[in-house]
Amino acid sequence: MTENYTIKILKELSDAAPKISSEDLKQMVDQIVAAKHIFLAGAGRSGVAIQAFTNRLLHLGFDVSVIGEISSPHSHPGDLLIICSGSGETASLKNLAKSAKDANVRIALLTTKPDSTIGKLADSVVQLPGKSKTDKTDPDVFSQPMGSEFEQLAFLTFDGIVMNLMDVTGETSETMFARHADFE
Repeated sequence: MTENYTIKILKELSDAAPKISSEDLKQMVDQIVAAKHIFLAGAGRSGVAIQAFTNRLLHLGFDVSVIGEISSPHSHPGDLLIICSGSGETASLKNLAKSAKDANVRIALLTTKPDSTIGKLADSVVQLPGKSKTDKTDPDVFSQPMGSEFEQLAFLTFDGIVMNLMDVTGETSETMFARHADFE
């Protein structure tokens, strides 16, 4: 018989979500609102979540760039780099965080590991409960493979941050839609 894992996944996420610090989320929202330009980065599936968040920040009217895109501008003090990394130890993202720190760009991190290398460089950290892809799992406890819980919770957390930003900025779905791509 095929098991309906979707129900187990949703339970895992709904059990984890209340453990996210509202104060940490507020710090990230405040940093986003204060930033002159927002750079965003992630690798793998975490990179997909950060790209979706970048798109919504654009819809909200923020000046944003995904690191690595050819149209990404030069950084300046007062800018913000948001990194999504379950482990906080991805080599390319660690190097990026160090470069941002050297350029006086503020760093915000979404991770399961606030004490990671990137976490120690970050000005603010939102810790998500769960495991990164490198953590061992207990075979007797339901757990998604390879950090899926983190990536899914990151996507949902970013959407929650968008809702907070809508409250702060007065944006609505209608005003955001005016910034939605028309060349598709």
